Amino acid sequence: MAALQPSPDLSDNGPQERTLLIACGALAREIVTLIRVNAWRHLTVSCLPASWHNTPSKIPEGVRRRIREARGHYDHILVLYGDCGTGGELDEVLAEEGVERIQGPHCYSFYAGNETFEAMHEEEPAAFYLTDYLVRHFERLIIQGLGIDRHPELQEMYFGNYRKLVYLAQTEDAGLVARAKAAAERLGLDYVYRFTGYGGLGRFIDRRIDLPEIEDSPEVAAWLS
Repeated sequence: MAALQPSPDLSDNGPQERTLLIACGALAREIVTLIRVNAWRHLTVSCLPASWHNTPSKIPEGVRRRIREARGHYDHILVLYGDCGTGGELDEVLAEEGVERIQGPHCYSFYAGNETFEAMHEEEPAAFYLTDYLVRHFERLIIQGLGIDRHPELQEMYFGNYRKLVYLAQTEDAGLVARAKAAAERLGLDYVYRFTGYGGLGRFIDRRIDLPEIEDSPEVAAWLS
């Protein structure tokens, strides 16, 4: 996926440090929103396919390739991925490459807050989680992606041990709430709503680098679709 490029430096203070964010495609909309709201500048975002969550073995080397392609072109590189099912392999790659990632095992955790999510999971370990992105793409990523549309018997295999569907909402959107409720009904699970906002996503970026503003790019529309 093409990167979102920074706007040119038009300040009188000389060139500023450039930062690359290597991120999961499932976070693209939220990252773009944070960039606009905070008026961050000199930032490039490069997203890897969100569908890799169904094949997490692709993530570590995919991130490594992006890091190595970026060497010498940026002052800072940050990674916006949880472990995401890589079994620690992503952290091994990042340790070898000397690059930091956001804390947490997955986006559910850093959206909710790592300690809060851990408490939620201990309270109800049989919960299946959705974010705004997964609600929008539930049919494609969950039903079609897991083959349930073609083989309905797989639904019980995948979801038979879950009790609840927990929607961790980044935005207050009645349309997404309705779709999340429908997803819970589709899977035969109790529905729970929790508003998280963007959680630790913005704080991680903001605390590690001082970024003023970025202009829109043609790639943004594709990421937000």
